[in-house]
Amino acid sequence: LELVQTEAASLANAPSSIRADREVVLAAVVQRGDALEHASEELQSDAEVVLAAMQWSVHVLEFAAKSLLCDRDFVVAAVGQDGRAFEFASEALRADRDIVLAAVSQYGYMLGHASDELRADEEVVFATVRHTGIALQFASKDMQASREVVLEAVRQNGAGLEFASSALQSDREVVLAAVCQDGNALLLAAPELRGDREVVREAVRRKGLMLEYVREALRADPDI
Repeated sequence: LELVQTEAASLANAPSSIRADREVVLAAVVQRGDALEHASEELQSDAEVVLAAMQWSVHVLEFAAKSLLCDRDFVVAAVGQDGRAFEFASEALRADRDIVLAAVSQYGYMLGHASDELRADEEVVFATVRHTGIALQFASKDMQASREVVLEAVRQNGAGLEFASSALQSDREVVLAAVCQDGNALLLAAPELRGDREVVREAVRRKGLMLEYVREALRADPDI
């Protein structure tokens, strides 16, 4: 026990009786989470042990028992501890609406691991883009064509405009919202809006370098 508390890697060379000792393994994974790889199969199925290892890194879940990643109570606890744990959840649990909402509310990119049905769920997608606008890329085509969803996304991150439908890249209000958040979004707008005086002015205000992409007639405009 004293050895693994100071040198968790030593668990790799320990006899099977030590790797199956719950107290020893807990001490090891607290020191270094990836020591979970060398724990007995039984302890890789122990929720408390795995959650303790997760404090070190969420990626230790690759060493957790598959049965644990199919256990809803465990996955709820893991996602509550770190939303990125959702990436390791079983396929069935990736279609669990409550778990997905909990995950994307922390890390919007987790939408990319959700079921197709939930990537088309308006509430789930709103929860995602509300704080990770660029995660619009993982939403369904219908959601990428939803004006309300896209507005929410580009207000959080103008770069999300890249993943909006072509119709919304031509929507003046949507594009204005995007360039007001990130001037670079001007490059993602439909060509006709790149010549719109107000759109250009707002983009250049936020990102002066956008001036080189503006039509010559607008470059001479003193307001721009």
